Amino acid sequence: MKEPLFLNSVLQEKIWGGDHLKEFGYDLPSDKVGEYWAISAHPHGVSTIANGEFKGQKLDQLYASHRELFGDSKKEVFPLLTKILDANDWLSVQVHPDDEYGQKHEGELGKTECWYIISAEPGAEIIYGHNAKSREELAEMIKSGDWDHLLRKVKVKTGDFFHVPSGTMHAIGAGIVILETQQSSDTTYRVYDFDRKNDQGNLRELHIQQSIDVLNIPGDKVPENQFKTEKFADAKITTLVKSNFFDVYKWQIHGDHEFTKVADYTLVSVLDGQGKLTIDGNEYPVEKGAHFILPSNIEKWNLSGQLEIIASNPA
Repeated sequence: MKEPLFLNSVLQEKIWGGDHLKEFGYDLPSDKVGEYWAISAHPHGVSTIANGEFKGQKLDQLYASHRELFGDSKKEVFPLLTKILDANDWLSVQVHPDDEYGQKHEGELGKTECWYIISAEPGAEIIYGHNAKSREELAEMIKSGDWDHLLRKVKVKTGDFFHVPSGTMHAIGAGIVILETQQSSDTTYRVYDFDRKNDQGNLRELHIQQSIDVLNIPGDKVPENQFKTEKFADAKITTLVKSNFFDVYKWQIHGDHEFTKVADYTLVSVLDGQGKLTIDGNEYPVEKGAHFILPSNIEKWNLSGQLEIIASNPA
């Protein structure tokens, strides 16, 4: 049967988390929830199929046993992970390795990611890149704690988008909720954590040598956005990024729009609004906070209503 795979997923409490994710209809265990791993087959937070023939199965198990739903992908693990993050405080200043370094040192994929800013309080900032011109200068600035000169801060607003390749110095600032599309990896190297302590009163671990190893030099060269927007009668489709790991799109539906698949499968996250998804005459209600996968056997689908969506597919 051709049907979407709706998902129930895992909430993650974080030292920097808040309670904004309740706005998506999620039942929060505390007011320190930082992440919802919305579409994930990573062992640190695996999504569960919520409907249809495969209801109750874990996404990693489904990927392993029914590869035909994913275009007979040859990738050993489900390659992407979609999160919603609520930054009530600064995340650590960090960097992720590329595939080669990640596989060699951590036994998993590297991590290239991208951020769509769902909401941002006035004056909210991120760290995006750094100012060191050589690895020696980078090491010295980290050692001396010269963060004001090393780190590049960028003001953000709702609707902004940032591509964050592996090797990019970055941090999400307070007052920001984002949709993150990333490689399926949980390897993070902390460069700086604002000297804050966890609930046990301990400083969180830093990874200075690994960070120096993998940070891009020079660090002020970050990707420029090259959006492509197509306008239709009842929809606007914007290509946010095409990379070696994923393609990411923003779908704005104001009425009724039919889609034809362009990839083996598509990951879909509803950020706002409500409407319905129609496949082969079967209708599925969708609303803010819903996440689903359109598997390989679905060639066409229709979305109707008032919807703002971020969709992605593996490159």
